[in-house]
Amino acid sequence: MESRKMIRTAVLAALVAVATMVVNVPLPAVKGFINVGDTIVLLAGLLFGPAVGAFSGAVGSSLADLLLGYAHWAPWTFVIKGLEGFLAGWFAFRVRKGIPLGAALGGAFMVLGYFLVGILFYGFGAAVASITGDLVQGGVSVVLSLLLVYPLRRYLDLGE
Repeated sequence: MESRKMIRTAVLAALVAVATMVVNVPLPAVKGFINVGDTIVLLAGLLFGPAVGAFSGAVGSSLADLLLGYAHWAPWTFVIKGLEGFLAGWFAFRVRKGIPLGAALGGAFMVLGYFLVGILFYGFGAAVASITGDLVQGGVSVVLSLLLVYPLRRYLDLGE
């Protein structure tokens, strides 16, 4: 990988961590939180492809979990957010007009992933209680990423 791509990917992972840590609302029922880091995870995949989306989501989000005291979520976050970024990027780069589909499927996968792990950690009732927060987080992040991706593509000269 060329050094420019490595630097871009590392900066995006750092942005994911910062966005996750700066704007977050605790969810006591599942000992987690909602945040806007998913917007950056989705944008990383939508703008630069599945590998960048996966790395940025996995590393940035799990780093935020560790730094915020949610270490028990970090391994799960690594997988869930990595796949979220991967899916966004894969559909954006492999399917005609795939940007909206990639954003929506990435966000939906995040909700499903945390719901399933919530069942494993805390039981079905607590997982159901947390799904509203995850839906809000995912929905807001999908909308924000779709509002930002097209102007950013033009600004970064990535084409339509």
